[in-house]
Amino acid sequence: MNNKIVSAAEAVAVIQSGDTVSVAGFVGIGTPDELLIALEKRFRETGEPRDLTLVFAAAPGDGRDKGLNRIAYAGLVRRAIGGHWGLVPKLSALAMDNQIEAYNLPLGCISQLYRDIAAHRAGLVSRVGLRTFVDPRQDGGKLNARTTEELVELLVIGGKEYLLYKAFPINVALIRGTTADTAGNITMEREALTLDALAAAMATKNSGGLVICQVERIAQEGSLDARRVQVPGVMVDCVVLADLENHKQTYAVAHNGAFSGQIRVPMDRVAVLPLDDRKVIARRAALELPPGGVVNLGIGMPEGVAAVAAEEKVLQYVTLTAEPGVIGGMPQGGLNFGAALNPSAVIQQNQQFDFYDGGGLDLAVLGLAQTDRLGNVNVSKFGTRLAGAGGFINISQNARKLVLAGCFTAGGLVVAVDDGQLRIVSEGRQRKFIDAVEHITFSGELAGETGQSVLYVTERCVFRRTAEGMELAEVAPGIDIDRDILAHMGFTPIINSPALMDRRLFLPEPMGMEQILMGLSLTDRISFDTERDTMFINYEGFHVRTTDDVDLVRREVETRCRAIGHRIAVIVNYDGFTLDPAVSDTFFSMITYLQQRYYTSASRYTTSAFMRLKLGASLAERALAPHVFETLPEAQAFMAMVQSAK
Repeated sequence: MNNKIVSAAEAVAVIQSGDTVSVAGFVGIGTPDELLIALEKRFRETGEPRDLTLVFAAAPGDGRDKGLNRIAYAGLVRRAIGGHWGLVPKLSALAMDNQIEAYNLPLGCISQLYRDIAAHRAGLVSRVGLRTFVDPRQDGGKLNARTTEELVELLVIGGKEYLLYKAFPINVALIRGTTADTAGNITMEREALTLDALAAAMATKNSGGLVICQVERIAQEGSLDARRVQVPGVMVDCVVLADLENHKQTYAVAHNGAFSGQIRVPMDRVAVLPLDDRKVIARRAALELPPGGVVNLGIGMPEGVAAVAAEEKVLQYVTLTAEPGVIGGMPQGGLNFGAALNPSAVIQQNQQFDFYDGGGLDLAVLGLAQTDRLGNVNVSKFGTRLAGAGGFINISQNARKLVLAGCFTAGGLVVAVDDGQLRIVSEGRQRKFIDAVEHITFSGELAGETGQSVLYVTERCVFRRTAEGMELAEVAPGIDIDRDILAHMGFTPIINSPALMDRRLFLPEPMGMEQILMGLSLTDRISFDTERDTMFINYEGFHVRTTDDVDLVRREVETRCRAIGHRIAVIVNYDGFTLDPAVSDTFFSMITYLQQRYYTSASRYTTSAFMRLKLGASLAERALAPHVFETLPEAQAFMAMVQSAK
């Protein structure tokens, strides 16, 4: 076809009964409502098509009537395979009433599976989902008794367990873009996200299926910049020009140029959160922000972390991300969730999950719905209420540090924050810390075995998942452990002299988080192990901008070395360390001075390949042995070898 522009009715007429239909969208971003409206109209008027299988990574819907809620009819849908169900309640009701076959698989795995379908592989092999409800030894992602086919298989490869998410053909893909030319080339310049449009189109075309794209404007063939084309015309069968009411950038706004990178807006007008339980939780979670690190913030309670970081003026020190592909800027919440103000980059959703699954996140702050004595967390299914896991499983399982944030109880909780203390005015009716969760979305046991750092942050206390179990780590000032914590739990945690939560969390003025995170005083960054005769210096997230910063480092380290009174071994952490080029020579001259005067030997480590290269070259230039490693254990092993050789 030279001209692929058709009406919505003509486009959905190609969908046949029994087809597997992939539907794009993340809440309202990229959701092809014009096509879904036409599909609903066709079914209501003709009873066709029937028995469709719907595939969706995120939840294309608003929680009321839009997105997939429009086509949630028994008869029209036979099976649904989704990552998140919370915003498609009409569809989830069909699943919970056992009227359709229903699966909940990790959002990231569905997103990545499109590529495996396109390449005609057996499926996606991943460790994501092990020991959760997706594991076939539990539910295999099946949501009701009607659902029996196994879509997930347990494999053992090289002695390690993996899950195989089985591939299947896709007959029709419904996607969305901004501009299409008459040959079907698609650009997305006004979209807040690109999602999986390209991967889903490839999967469908290579399955022998049809790709339908909804757009807001049409261009002449050959007039689009080839480098801006996100889905080439050879993968698109027909294009539908949408009514702009059915093509909003998000379900909350018609268009915001700061979401799509067309403009940048000032960030000094972010609303300050009122001092309540939500802000206390967000503040405590924000104390875990890793300077220089990459962070994911989940929907709901974790959204407050971005507002706190903006108020405390520390957003510049971290890179916030959102799972559909946003990197940098300030991720949004509510019906704008998935978008970000002033993003640095927007990549495909499946690529974002490649980064997440491979350990790219230094920290994830996710919601806390229900937790048990093993540290397992359920955010996906509560009796007859189906929320779905979304990206929670991918993110929680693979982040280096995980903070699970939420109120201690639910349903009527009222607290008062007075003069640096917390007071429970009215306790919530529902316990969230129970003996055993009904749906395991996050495996606390697996985290304990792998040594993942996991905190459970509430307004009144903080728990830590240790190898031994759930430990009460911190308690808010004004809170009685027996009366306010243990009396409202379904299990007894490990209690070993818990610390007091920082009083600044409960005061109205800003906490001074820049100083807390960046450590403008280096005192707490330097420690000495007398048994090993080794000093540890932690430069993680530290930014050396001026000669004054260099002099500060020298004074702090030299003061500690003089107090020790003899030469020592030194191990230095350079993860997330930033050194401005203007003071680079001064900094390394200072390092040379300290090493020649106070150290017997030194090893350094950082996960940044660039920083290892820079450190190695700069040290070698000054005739210092460039012992620079990737991890702390490697640096420690080298130091132990040096000391044993003496």
